Amino acid sequence: MAQLPDLSDLAQPGAEIALRVTPKASRNRIERGEDGGLRVYVTVVPEDGKANVAVQKLLAKAMGIARSRLTLLRGQTARDKVFRVD
Repeated sequence: MAQLPDLSDLAQPGAEIALRVTPKASRNRIERGEDGGLRVYVTVVPEDGKANVAVQKLLAKAMGIARSRLTLLRGQTARDKVFRVD
């Protein structure tokens, strides 16, 4: 399993996390850019919301919170997504 960055600093209730997703990547990983933006790479294909679920799982794991605490606000079918921490 890839080493995930520690994103626990983002796990504040009400926080909105913007990220860019790359589906069909060679492995699951999260990278934090110099600008502070997040890039999430998932191995699954972007159909029927599978990539969104994979991103949600990966993000929750990196943040150390339950997956159910992350809500996808915007970007259901786009590469740029915004999740809210509940």
